Amino acid sequence: MATMIDPRRTGKVALITGVGRTAGIGAGIARRLAASGWDIAFSHWSPYDERMAWGVEPGATDAIAAALADGGAASVAIEADLSDVATPARIFDQAEQALGNVTALVMCHCESVASGLLDTTVESFDRHFAVNARATWLLIREYGRRFRGTHGTGRIIALTSDHTVGNLPYGASKGALDRITLAAAHELEHLGVSANVVNPGPVDTGWMPDEVREQCIRQTPLNRLGTPQDTADLVDFLCSPQGQWINGQLLMSNGGFG
Repeated sequence: MATMIDPRRTGKVALITGVGRTAGIGAGIARRLAASGWDIAFSHWSPYDERMAWGVEPGATDAIAAALADGGAASVAIEADLSDVATPARIFDQAEQALGNVTALVMCHCESVASGLLDTTVESFDRHFAVNARATWLLIREYGRRFRGTHGTGRIIALTSDHTVGNLPYGASKGALDRITLAAAHELEHLGVSANVVNPGPVDTGWMPDEVREQCIRQTPLNRLGTPQDTADLVDFLCSPQGQWINGQLLMSNGGFG
């Protein structure tokens, strides 16, 4: 369901993928961009959450849309299976019909099932690459084909991870995502679009067991975990006019985690 467009808005539209839980990084980015004058199209995929330990959050998309409206933003929520090659074009169709041309593409979606070299199944490996790598390429391709904004205003941002040990298909497919996104910084130069990758480090959005949480805190000089707001603040800056000069970069926004 789309909210009504406020004519006082700036006309900036952000398409954010992977916004299915109110505590998630995607939702935090959506709220932050809404506060900065962006209207928001956001995608989510309930069957993924159903497979995860945290499950589906009842009423999450309505709550996210309400929070965006409180920030003055029009929004549209789109249920989207990014393992389907037809989905990226459909997402853009729905976003444009509801809100207008997309200026910023922020990709927070992922397939993330922990497994290692010896126990990863071919099915899981292929699903990770379909969602994390192939869908990223198709979304960027769709964005590049449709972008109509003023030269220098376009933004592409993808969230990544450098975790691979015991998490092979996730980490490997995120590595592919990095290369695809950074290529856009050069291949879309004729559009004046900047493209960057952000590694937010360990952010507990409800998935961390206590022992993982404690270990990550010990490994971070600031002695805390990252928050969705930390990532959202950086994405907001990258999407601003002041962030234009940062381009083709893999940015570590992890509090010094290591």
